[in-house]
Formats: sequence, C-alpha cells, structure tokens
Amino acid sequence: MKRNTYVLLAALAASLVSIQTARADIVVGVAGPLTGSEAQFGEQFRQGATKAVADINAKGGVLGQQLQLAQGDDACDPKQAVSVANDFVAKKAAVVVGHFCSSSSIPASDVYAEANVVQISPGSTNPKYTDRGLTNVFRVCGRDDAQGPTAAKYVAEHFKGKTVAIVHDKSTYGKGLADQFQTALNGLGVKEVLYEAITAGEKDYSPLVSKLKEVKADIVYFGGYKTEGGLIVRQIRDQGLKATLIGGDALVTEEFWAITGPAGEGTLMTFGPDARLDPANATLVKYYRDQHYEPEAYTLYTYAAIQAWAQAAQKAGSVDGTKVAAALRANQFDSVLGKIGFDAKGDVTAPGYVFYVWKDGKYLYAQ
Repeated sequence: MKRNTYVLLAALAASLVSIQTARADIVVGVAGPLTGSEAQFGEQFRQGATKAVADINAKGGVLGQQLQLAQGDDACDPKQAVSVANDFVAKKAAVVVGHFCSSSSIPASDVYAEANVVQISPGSTNPKYTDRGLTNVFRVCGRDDAQGPTAAKYVAEHFKGKTVAIVHDKSTYGKGLADQFQTALNGLGVKEVLYEAITAGEKDYSPLVSKLKEVKADIVYFGGYKTEGGLIVRQIRDQGLKATLIGGDALVTEEFWAITGPAGEGTLMTFGPDARLDPANATLVKYYRDQHYEPEAYTLYTYAAIQAWAQAAQKAGSVDGTKVAAALRANQFDSVLGKIGFDAKGDVTAPGYVFYVWKDGKYLYAQ
C-alpha cells in the first residue's frame, strides 16, 4: 500500500512539474536606448512591445504560454548592447526585439547568433546587419541601400540644378546612410559640392554652417540623428542660409521639432509608410492616444515585430530559435504594417521608403 502511495505521489509530482513547465512564461526581450540622446526611440520600442505582449497574452499567449517582457537599455552604445544581449541570453529570452542603433544591433547580433536567439530589429537600417549570413537576424524596417537611393532620386528629380552638400555624424548609421546617398546621387549625374563629417554631441556647428554658406548649398543631406540634425538646421537659419535639410528615419520624432522650432519647417526625411494612418489600426492608435502617448515612428514597427515572431512560433510549434527563424522566412504574417514577410537575409518584404516634410510641428507625407 505504501508503495502504491509513493508511486501515486511521484506521478502527481511529475504531473505538477509538467504543468508548471507548460505554463512557464516565454521571455521576450526589447532592447534599445532607454536613456541617452536617442531615448525617445527606446521609448517607442518599449511602448510598442508592452502593448503587443499584453494583446497577445490577452488572446492566450503563444503555444499556450504567456509572454513576459524583459527590457534592456543599451543607450546606443555598442559595449552596453553586448552586455544587454548577454543578459537576455542568461534570462533565456526566446526573441529579442531590438536594437535601434545599427552600431548596437550588429555586435549584439553575434551574441544572439551564438545562443540561437531570434533578433528582430524595428529600426536598424545599416545593410551589414543582415548581410553577414546570420540566420537569426531580421528587421521590419528598410535598409540604407534603399533609403539613400530613394532620397537621391527625389533630390535629382525635385531639385534639379541645385547644389547639394552631404554631412554625416561618423556613426555606423549616419555615415552608412550618407555614403549610400552619395553613391546613388553621383550615379544620377549629380556631384555634391561638399562632403563633411561632424562630431556628434557638439552644440556649435557654426564652422560647418560657414562651409555650407561658402559653397552656397541649396540642399544639405544629413546622415545622423535628430539632435545634431535639429541643431544644424536651426543654426543654418540663424546664419541666414535657406538650404533645405534632408535626412533619414532618425529624424522621425516630434523631438526633432522640439529642437528646431519653426526653423525645422520644410525639412524633408525618408521613412516607411505611416502605420498610424491605416484604418485597420484605428483602435490601437486610439488606445495609445488615450494614454497620452503618440505612437509615432517605430512604436508600431516594434508591435509588428512581436506579432510576426508570435505567429512564426505558432507555425513552428516551438520557440526554438532555429525553427522560428525558418518559419519567419517561409511565411507571411498579418501585422499592423500590413502583410509582411522576410527574405533569405532576414530583410522585410514590405513597402519601401516614402518622403515626409515637417510642417507646423508635424511631419506629413511630402507631395
């Protein structure tokens, strides 16, 4: 009798362990600059991930398990990004949505690759991120070798005969984008009158503005982030130069206007289609606005990244990195960005870049 009791107790214990294991949370990491000069983009990531996880959990989670969100702050610093990546690996994250800065995503991706963790970046656009043959890396944003040429074509068509200067901030993202723009612009028969690098973090860009005035620049293409871009356009105006600033996706934040004020009027930039304008996302956008948060730029891109991963895990019947990565490449997914998929490199198959213009403190589709 005692033996039967022990057998029953052992079976019950094993059953309880099995139930607890089945109900264990799946860790989803979100990584980005939660502090530092690009913290508004990290907040976009956090907002998008938090809501996506909550919505998926409300519908039963993934494979019958709830998702647990873990956050990592890399401050757009490569070394800190590697530390964040190692922390997520230690937490056994099934997926990491991030990072934002390409200079952070690229070194972090090596850590995730070694640990077989799927990484989906909502905002890293440097081609190198997905060009290294890593099977675990994906992105729901575009690439700079598409973004730069899109801007070059626009300039060649809309600003014929105008002088073009190119400026970058020496970052992986900024220089990479500027170089892609330069190559495409030159290929269209337009030669820049100035190619200049600045040091990010400085406050006074008057030496640069003097050079721009000297070459009589009509267009200033800027590869870099919103703080430096905002300061440059403001100082351009202060010194009486009427040049139009054109930048990339890192200017897509209302904080850009907070820096420039009216001086930012007419600034142009490239980004993907604005998911906030899709009627299918009206309820989601209303949720954010009811919380007094504007879900601009990468907020919904982050939401979409988690949607795609969750659907891929369901199709794979597993959260194993290899199986989910294969499912991501083999399927199409319903998301707030529309129907999306990924090519062999892990780049998203979705509509490309469009132009926006800053007007009265808001950015709108450019005509």
